[in-house]
Amino acid sequence: MQPWIILRVTSPMTNDPNAAAQARARLEQRLIEPPGDGATAMTDLAHFALITFAVPRARLEPHIPTDRFALPEFVIDGQPRCLMSVIPFVDEHFHFPRFFPFAKFRFGQTNYRVYVTDRATGEPCVWFFGTTLGSPVVHIPRTLWRLPWHPARYAVDCRYDGTAQRYARYRFAVDSAWAPAAIELEDSGAPAGLLPGFTDENTQALILTNPVAGYFYRLDGRLGTYSVWHPRLQPLTRARPLRLYFGLFERLGLLSRDEMGAPHSALVCPLTRFKILLPPRTL
Repeated sequence: MQPWIILRVTSPMTNDPNAAAQARARLEQRLIEPPGDGATAMTDLAHFALITFAVPRARLEPHIPTDRFALPEFVIDGQPRCLMSVIPFVDEHFHFPRFFPFAKFRFGQTNYRVYVTDRATGEPCVWFFGTTLGSPVVHIPRTLWRLPWHPARYAVDCRYDGTAQRYARYRFAVDSAWAPAAIELEDSGAPAGLLPGFTDENTQALILTNPVAGYFYRLDGRLGTYSVWHPRLQPLTRARPLRLYFGLFERLGLLSRDEMGAPHSALVCPLTRFKILLPPRTL
């Protein structure tokens, strides 16, 4: 595990140069690949998208243990807003290098998360509502660790144009009792750049694209956590929503169908390496 750096992130929109320097230092540490133990899983994430929504704090507070985690606010369109994301992708070659290294799996996956700050450390991290997984593999983490991962069926229609360095087609359809979803994006091919609510790209990466610690309620109601690692997402380009629907956000009252069509941002990356540091811990 990497050593902690206490980082002031309660106001990510600040222009404080000290906070920006701390963000850069913490991000550099996060980008150092940690060693894994026997339970560590490796995968390549293909067709990775980061679809982010800006919502009022009051909508999220009932779903977050706010005694332990703060909800940082970002000034977006003149209003303070919290951020949450949907992350669809396809796991390629998912495997455990030290156990059954030749058993590799491919499946669709979607993560639903909110950007929070650990009150004890000041560390930016994420709160997971949960995950859908398009494979019977989903029953392993549900059974072993009581992770809030839910079965789904995926139809993925994505085509990346390597010459143009952008997607010619990006579509996901997810059939799930817990979180049905429909995603269609138009990739601009333009770099992600600085997004609304952030004043420097290191802080943006630290909070939005490179969180490493995730927290969640297990299926038995207890608080759990695990950590991940991945390199900087490159190339990471901006996309325009053509169709977005997320049944989980509608059911929880977080977004209306109209609001789903107007995200804070949508970014895509064709492929990135990913390490999941298992097993999860119970807090």
